[in-house]
Amino acid sequence: TCRTGPTGADRCVFSARYFSAAIVDGRDSVTPAPGAATTPATPLSCPVTVPNESTPPGERSSPYHHGKGVLWTSLWPNGDIFITQNLFDPDGGLGMKFPWWRGVQGQLTIEGRRLDTPAPPLTADVPDGYGHTGFQASGLIFPTDGCWEITGRVDGASLTFVVRVVQINSLGTPIATPASM
Repeated sequence: TCRTGPTGADRCVFSARYFSAAIVDGRDSVTPAPGAATTPATPLSCPVTVPNESTPPGERSSPYHHGKGVLWTSLWPNGDIFITQNLFDPDGGLGMKFPWWRGVQGQLTIEGRRLDTPAPPLTADVPDGYGHTGFQASGLIFPTDGCWEITGRVDGASLTFVVRVVQINSLGTPIATPASM
């Protein structure tokens, strides 16, 4: 769900069975609440991927589509994925659904690594039932916040992009964590 706020910025909230996140268009970080710590939860030097607006066949065009010929996804504004603290995975992981579109037949596999500091790799849930081509839902669980490179692969084709994962509290304030310091 997206809506334009009083400043003209879009605020979008994505909810899923296991995951929820909010994104705010036009800002590198969420504006802290009065009296909150202003230390960003992740470094601002993360080389996030700017969506190339390549739209999967049969889909409406979007400035958030990103792909290269046979594999596509949808990215968040400014490369930031804001995940609310009250909806973390029970193990502390930070979960987010990612849509993919496959232009070639095959099983989608996804891997990811943190770029800004050592961390365990992300885990991906790619459920069955979406056929051999076309749309494929996925759930990515980041073990920590930070700067993440994600690569999806299908039948020799690959798509790599970089996002910044930021933990936020229910007020939208970034949370400084040991992993992000």
